[in-house]
This record gives sequence, structure tokens and C-alpha cells, in this order.
Amino acid sequence: MKRREFIKAAAAAGIIGLDAGRLISGSETRVEPGTPQSLPQRQLGKTGVKVSVLALGGVIGMQLPPSKDHDPAALAELALDSGITYFDTAPSYNNGQSETNYGQVLARRRNEVFLTTKTQDRTYDGAMRSIEQSLKRLRTDHVDLYQVHGMNFQDRHEAWGKPDGVLTAMQKLREQKVTRFIGLTGHEDAEILRRAIELYEFDTLLTTLNPVSRRRQFREKLLPVANQKKMGVIAMKLMGGGNGCLVKGNPSKTLIQPFHDDTSNQAEAESLIRYTLGLPISVAVIGVASAAQLTANIRAARETQPMTSEEQWDLERLIG
Repeated sequence: MKRREFIKAAAAAGIIGLDAGRLISGSETRVEPGTPQSLPQRQLGKTGVKVSVLALGGVIGMQLPPSKDHDPAALAELALDSGITYFDTAPSYNNGQSETNYGQVLARRRNEVFLTTKTQDRTYDGAMRSIEQSLKRLRTDHVDLYQVHGMNFQDRHEAWGKPDGVLTAMQKLREQKVTRFIGLTGHEDAEILRRAIELYEFDTLLTTLNPVSRRRQFREKLLPVANQKKMGVIAMKLMGGGNGCLVKGNPSKTLIQPFHDDTSNQAEAESLIRYTLGLPISVAVIGVASAAQLTANIRAARETQPMTSEEQWDLERLIG
């Protein structure tokens, strides 16, 4: 589908120009209905920046190469036109294809986006090479947030702050205004992430937050620490990761630790969005394969209220 046809179809579906709806929480800002940024926005921790409550994820549809049936650049354009201001990506998403796809849009609309990418390298030189390559693919000279990607059990985070460590490179890049902020991502274990954010001063934390019982450690052990440090908390895998394992009607997927959250009791996608937006977070990353999925997710964030604590508990018991 050509980009113009893609946008036209989405507009016909009612996503562009929808009423922004009521405020979702007292910490959010409402913008005028029908404006390009008609999604609620929240403060990204202590950064002083406001971002849309939903972010466009760099996997699923955004990491696929363009084809006659799929135009990832059009998907990103539609997200922007619908009020999403936060783009998430990483060089590891299909060997840089995700960043390349975003670059087609950023070359023209960079000032409309809070742009984030990541590095899996843990050395000074490696992180510097990684950001240089990312910037070329993204077709920009800076990002807003540069993140240590995927902290896991093999990481020795005590070395990150040494002269040859990744954090030293990130701090240098921040001084040079190549990035405005620095962050940490991970979904393998809450305790190792907690130790890292207690040791170092990161601006943001990207981690997994959904109703599945095995993610309880992230909600109860990690999230309060990040909130206490006034970090911008970015939620991922709110629908279970993979093909959206937690969404009603989606096929189950063989559990791959720590990527997928399978369950015998699924929920509506809208409920999972409401659940996550009811947590003390700044923004939730959604991965979408089509304009229809993007439309539905944005409508849920615009037109419904985040869950109360009681509703969250009910969904946690249902999902198990």
C-alpha cells in the first residue's frame, strides 16, 4: 500500500482528528481536540520533557523492510499525525532496519519526535561506534535518549562507569549534545536493574510492566525505586511481548525467557493498555503491525481511563 493510500485509509477509520477525550490522570496534559498532538502527555521523570503516553515501538512492524504490502515509514507518519511523539528503536532490531525505516520520516520531521535508541555494547569505544552508525541510519545528528540495551545476568555494571565503560561514553555524548538524556533498559530480572539504577544516575528506565504474575517483581521491587529517584519510567511488553501473547484471540507463543509472557487467560488489548497506564509510569511502548492496530491502541489511550488499583488487582488475578 502506498503511503498516501495508507494515511487516507487511516483517516477514514477515524483515527486522525479524533477528540482527545478527557484527562487520564492529574499528571497529564490535555491538548485541544483535532490537533496533531491529541494524545494525553506525561512528564518523563525529572527530564522536564513531556511525551505522549504511548510510544511507537521499533520492533513488530517497524523493523520490517518496506514491501508492496507494508510501509513502515507510513506507519511512523501515521503515529506522528495521531499524536505519538515518542519513537523507540535500537540497532539490534533487524540489523538496523528499524532505525533505517524511522530515518525516512526523521529526515523531514525530526523536530516533532522524542527520539530514542540504544546500544548493546558495554565499552566506551563500542558505544561511540554504535551511536555513530545509529545516527547515520536515523538521518539525524542527535537523539533525545541513549540507553544501555538489555541489562542481563551477564552484565558487570560496576565496570560501566570506568574510563573505558559504556556509561562514560554516554556521559561524554551528553556533554557533546549528541544525546540529551541517558537511560537503562532490561526485562530479565528486576533485582539486577534495581542495583544498577541505585549505583548510577540514569534519567530513564525502560522495563516490562504487565499483569502477569512473573512480572510482579518489576512492579513491586523495581518501579518504586525508579519513582523515588524521579526517573522517567517507560513500560514495554504490556501485551506480553512477541505477537501480543496476552491479547484475547492472539495465538499463544512458546515462552522464551525473558521475552514472552504466555497465559491461559487473555485480556482485551484495551484492558492491557489501561492497566499499564494506571501504573506510575511516563509512557508505554506499543509494537504494531498495521494501521488498524495503531488506531485501536491510540483510541484506547484517548478515550478510556487508566485502571484503578482495584481493577488492576482483578486483572492480575484473571491473567495469573
